[in-house]
Amino acid sequence: MTSTLLIVQIVLVVMLVIAVLLQKSSSIGLGAYSGSNESVFGAKGPSGFLAKMTFLLGFLFIANTITLGYFYGQSKNESVVDSMVKTDDAAKETTKKLPTLDIAAPKAPSVPVENNTSH
Repeated sequence: MTSTLLIVQIVLVVMLVIAVLLQKSSSIGLGAYSGSNESVFGAKGPSGFLAKMTFLLGFLFIANTITLGYFYGQSKNESVVDSMVKTDDAAKETTKKLPTLDIAAPKAPSVPVENNTSH
């Protein structure tokens, strides 16, 4: 579910950026490339349509962001420190379960030590 919402989020971001860049501004922006298809968008031209489309895309973007945050919050109820503590406890339990071998260490050969106390 979250992967689908993440893909929708990326598509919404791209569409929102395009909608913002197509609007007229003081420096025209990409609105100069919209052509003279004002009859397609209505009597006011593309500005009214693009403003409504930008608002709709912005609303969908915010709603999708909140939904993604909710789903990610549900799946991640523990912190990284909690998972490290669990891993450390599991490692201790694993070492406790390891069999121990009763093998005596070899004894070092006995070498006589000469007492050399000449001064």
